[in-house]
Amino acid sequence: MSKIKVMDEILSNKIAAGEVVERCSSVVKELVENSIDAKAKEIRIDLKESGVNEIKVTDDGMGMEKEDAILCFQRHATSKIIEEEDLNHISTLGFRGEALASIASVSEVTLKTCPGQIGTLVIIHGGKLKKVEATDAKKGTTITVSKLFYNTPARLKHMKSLYTELASITDYVNKIALSHTDIKFILTNNGSTILNTDGKGNLLKTISSIFGITTAKKMLPIEDSNEDYQISGYISLPELHRSNRNGMITLVNGRVVRNIDLNRAIHDAYHSYQPENRYPITVLNITVDPSLVDVNIHPTKMDIKFSKMESLLNLVQGKIREKLKSVSLIPEIEVEAEPIIINEDLFEKPFFKNDNQDTNLKKSFQPALNLERIVKEDSPLYTKESVEKIDNVKTETKNHLPELYPVGLVLGTYIVCQNEEGMTLIDQHAAKERINYEIYLEKLGNPKKDSIPLIVPFNIELTNSDFIIIKENMDLLTEMGFVIEPWGVSSIVVKAHPSFLPKNYEEEACKKIIEAVLTKEKNFDLKRFRNNLAATLSCKMSIKANTSLTLLEMENLIDDLRKCENPYNCPHGRPTMITYQKSELEKLFKRSGF
Repeated sequence: MSKIKVMDEILSNKIAAGEVVERCSSVVKELVENSIDAKAKEIRIDLKESGVNEIKVTDDGMGMEKEDAILCFQRHATSKIIEEEDLNHISTLGFRGEALASIASVSEVTLKTCPGQIGTLVIIHGGKLKKVEATDAKKGTTITVSKLFYNTPARLKHMKSLYTELASITDYVNKIALSHTDIKFILTNNGSTILNTDGKGNLLKTISSIFGITTAKKMLPIEDSNEDYQISGYISLPELHRSNRNGMITLVNGRVVRNIDLNRAIHDAYHSYQPENRYPITVLNITVDPSLVDVNIHPTKMDIKFSKMESLLNLVQGKIREKLKSVSLIPEIEVEAEPIIINEDLFEKPFFKNDNQDTNLKKSFQPALNLERIVKEDSPLYTKESVEKIDNVKTETKNHLPELYPVGLVLGTYIVCQNEEGMTLIDQHAAKERINYEIYLEKLGNPKKDSIPLIVPFNIELTNSDFIIIKENMDLLTEMGFVIEPWGVSSIVVKAHPSFLPKNYEEEACKKIIEAVLTKEKNFDLKRFRNNLAATLSCKMSIKANTSLTLLEMENLIDDLRKCENPYNCPHGRPTMITYQKSELEKLFKRSGF
């Protein structure tokens, strides 16, 4: 007797539900995507107990006839693709025909739909059809899903907390709202409104609805294209970042997607603008011919593969870097407005206002010194690179960095500067670190192979596996200017090192470089390696905290910083300076309004 049996449809649908319907947010995702494909202009998602008890999605889309309303719950029934060739040109969010069948098999579903005149009511419990009848309904579709996973207790047992389920649903609805700003989305839980967009097609306004007004004010618009891809959207200023990638939202042809390579490219574009373990907020819309992407990788349709991936990564990374370089990135300190009780008697005498105020104020904002730049050997700023002058690295003055006139030092760490706009504080360690970083980056990218022989060579002991890695990468070390030879079974001896290594830290720097080579990622990127190495070396040559500088040394530091490609952040992403606008200072001292 044959042991192999064909599963009945309900059982196979339950198995498929394990892939398509992972949690409450999976149900919301599939139902909302169907509403979008139905050309809805308003979609309402009502939850009870974070969707665990009930999920109700209502739209004003095309609706369905009675036959389609019944047929849509059969597995692989879809109106979105017909022939095999259609898989190469998928323009809808759904197409597999699995979602409704999978959802209906593990819950109780009520469908109410109307294409215009007569509506249809369909009720299904656990995949079994219970009722079909005509009903009155307005144009559109309403699907109510209750008792999710009631007949699959193993999956029900692994449901997360109500808070976690609600957070997951909210996260998805936020992203799909950003993807379709021309659709009004309303999300409620137990009658309380969580999200309500206006559906007028304004992306920045939608960002404000989701992330808040403060975040929206710190977003930069980007737009660019090449032969294959068109990108648009918003990226955050470097000062705005998060501890996870949830704020990095990628949308492809209106679909919310995940792609590791694309996220890495966005993160790399912020390299040295933000700390390594922090992530920007980005909303990136990618428009591409459907034939160049494959969304049929996973039933959730969130994983996606791109053709000509390198072209897309270069476009995204290049545009983000170009945008960051084109704007002033000095963080501004915002002072919250406080209610001020004004005594009307104060207006009888002009305490703060006089005709010569503006003239006198401008005179006070003059350079502290106009002497030629001199760097002495006993100065904290002295390095061999300073004598050779940073001008060789980057001589172009950045017009978007304002004139800053130093007036003093606070806590031995922060340089106080002024100009007509207000007051700026510069972290002298972070600033010098940025200057050194760009020097080392230039030298690593254009090595002269200048080496300094060691009178006393030093050994570095390695494991057998590390020794093999170093031997494989000996060309990389030689190109930098190292002279390294094997020593014994698994050790190396360093006989010469590059001339640009920090003075008195040569051996430590050599060991860090060796360590960097050993820990380089599988898909080795030479440019990223040089960036990380330059950041490591620059820290050693920077001014330490509690180091006093003269006004002349402060001016020299600011001049060098001005010539940097990115004067706003140290190599690790910390800000080199922050500014207090004149208006904010006036708020602090209650001078506003006088």
